[in-house]
Amino acid sequence: MKNRRSFIKKLAASATFAGLLPLSKKTTAAEVKLQETLIHHVFFWLKEPANEAHKKQLVEALHQLTKVKTIKVSHIGYPASTEDRDVVDHSYSVSYLAMFDSQADQDSYQVDPIHLKFVEENQHLWSKVVVYDSTDI
Repeated sequence: MKNRRSFIKKLAASATFAGLLPLSKKTTAAEVKLQETLIHHVFFWLKEPANEAHKKQLVEALHQLTKVKTIKVSHIGYPASTEDRDVVDHSYSVSYLAMFDSQADQDSYQVDPIHLKFVEENQHLWSKVVVYDSTDI
């Protein structure tokens, strides 16, 4: 599990600097301090994965969630069409990644009214959520 988290963190950091992740309007790639970064990666499994209205609602709500002030970088995505291998999980419906400057910023995000509203208004859509949080070594 530790290797997976490290891989996800390094992948996200590399993608950020390569310009592959959209940056928030508050931060440029050069300003992200990787030695203090906390990466919060959330995977959602919808109760009705084929329900496009539910998927759209979740994605729109995630876009609203990116307005939390302590988020420095964010990304919302669907499973990529990469090859099927034993180590690749394409079973989730939507993924959400947020980067924070510190643990304190992520703690603040957890109790931010925008985050609390997101959970309250959308939790009926998913059957499972898995979160991977990682920090720099």
